Amino acid sequence: MSIVLGQQAPLFTLTDNNRTKVSLSDQKGKNVLLLFFPFAFSGTCTKELCTTRDDISFYNDMNAVVYGISIDSFFTLAKYKEDQNLNFQLLSDFNKEVSEMYGVLADDILGMKGVSKRAAFIVDKGGIVRYAEILENASSLPNFNAIKETISGLN
Repeated sequence: MSIVLGQQAPLFTLTDNNRTKVSLSDQKGKNVLLLFFPFAFSGTCTKELCTTRDDISFYNDMNAVVYGISIDSFFTLAKYKEDQNLNFQLLSDFNKEVSEMYGVLADDILGMKGVSKRAAFIVDKGGIVRYAEILENASSLPNFNAIKETISGLN
């Protein structure tokens, strides 16, 4: 499936790094930034998520919730969050269902099949997709300036 701007965001429930169920539908009334990333503990993923960590006050000020999503287990994500002092939840898409729903499941990254591509989606307060960026090169980072501009425009 491919995500189209202006469409209703596919709803999902995933387990976070604390083994708590998190549902996109529970975030109505907030803007949501979904950051899909291939692997915990990899260099580019760490740079991406630490950049987000360092800018969390912007997202908080914009009434935006940030979720990092990967196919790693919630055990791995808990350790990764702790090691990197991340200040937002990481969600485990271990069964790859949400990555598939959002059209970000890669055929092959570093010889591994079924890994999430690096991607960013912004879902507005009403559940509509307002930003979508899917990166084909796993070593590229999302356009954080465009993400911030989009979120700022939603308030």
